[in-house]
Amino acid sequence: MAEWIGIGRRARRCYGFDEIALVPGDKTINPQETDATLELAGRKFNVPILAAAMDGVVDVKFAIEMSKLGGIAVLNLDGVQTRYENPDTVLKEIAKASTPKATALIQSVYTKPIKEKLISKRIKEIKQAEAVAVVSCIPSNAERFAKIAVEAGADIFVVQSTVTTTKHISRAYKSLDLSKFCKSAKIPVIIGNCVTYNTTVALLETGAQGLLIGIGPGTACTTRGVLGIGVPQVTATIDAAAARDFYFKRTGRYIPIITDGGMNRGGDICKAFACGADAVMIGSSFARAKEAPGRGYHWGMATSHENLPRGTRIYVGRTGSLKEILFGPAKVDDGSQNLMGALKTSMGSLGLTGIKQMHDVEIIIAPSIQTEGKIFQVDQRVGMGK
Repeated sequence: MAEWIGIGRRARRCYGFDEIALVPGDKTINPQETDATLELAGRKFNVPILAAAMDGVVDVKFAIEMSKLGGIAVLNLDGVQTRYENPDTVLKEIAKASTPKATALIQSVYTKPIKEKLISKRIKEIKQAEAVAVVSCIPSNAERFAKIAVEAGADIFVVQSTVTTTKHISRAYKSLDLSKFCKSAKIPVIIGNCVTYNTTVALLETGAQGLLIGIGPGTACTTRGVLGIGVPQVTATIDAAAARDFYFKRTGRYIPIITDGGMNRGGDICKAFACGADAVMIGSSFARAKEAPGRGYHWGMATSHENLPRGTRIYVGRTGSLKEILFGPAKVDDGSQNLMGALKTSMGSLGLTGIKQMHDVEIIIAPSIQTEGKIFQVDQRVGMGK
């Protein structure tokens, strides 16, 4: 599988979503009769899509609306929602700032300490609306924040960092024992992020009830550019899925994997499921929603490397409501809206009735799919030609 990249050095070829395509089967099914239900942490969700724990994507109002629509929105406990009584004021200030001032402003915003009472307040606000409360934080805050989250009524707790392993070594501080944490937590725990087979197996053995897969591919992620670290999502998802299946055969426990990042169109999401994902987590598509708190901008926090800039801001514009992004009708032609419609239509065209059946779809290497026959789209600046 590896190719020579120089004298005495070989590298494995890995693939991203733009390099593959799915092959239709020998039958088709009415998309309305397909089942895209996700089973995660003992719950069923009609939408197998999670909104990323980014300050410009999820706030309390967004989390409530996402839950009502059948999906999951993850609230970032390390961000502005738990540092400021009125985070909207801060987000508006960031959105209005000029690009040169934006990074410095974002860095200053995160110097204000997190208020534990706000953690409890935000979770209770979500639960009072009878919505599912899913929250996230970095490993160093996990033990302290989890206790508060459980008392406030949170349903699922996510421990997330840029790169997560079960063997974090440090002389400067005590690292989080993930196995101990999962066993002591009174609510289901999801862990992320990882991309390799061995690490996925090790993290599954901690008792986590879900894993986030993805390092480097996100729209606002700077990991690959700053650290040179990352694996394209097709390869990362397939490797992690193989680890999940191995763990299931050995233990009888099926733990969902969630492909996180690198997707902003319906086609990307369909490919993620074909590669073995049980769910996906996206940010940029939801940052465009009218309900998103980012006011047209979103950024990614450097969570596990304090010497890195706190965030990189990118303009994403507005494309419609959260309902339109998930269920349509689409008002744009670039595949960023009606994501569930795209998934169910793809399943129907592939002749499949359930998400797990997607895992066995034939996949081909097809990098030309982005340009093949698209000359008129380019000329008219529509669809893929934009």
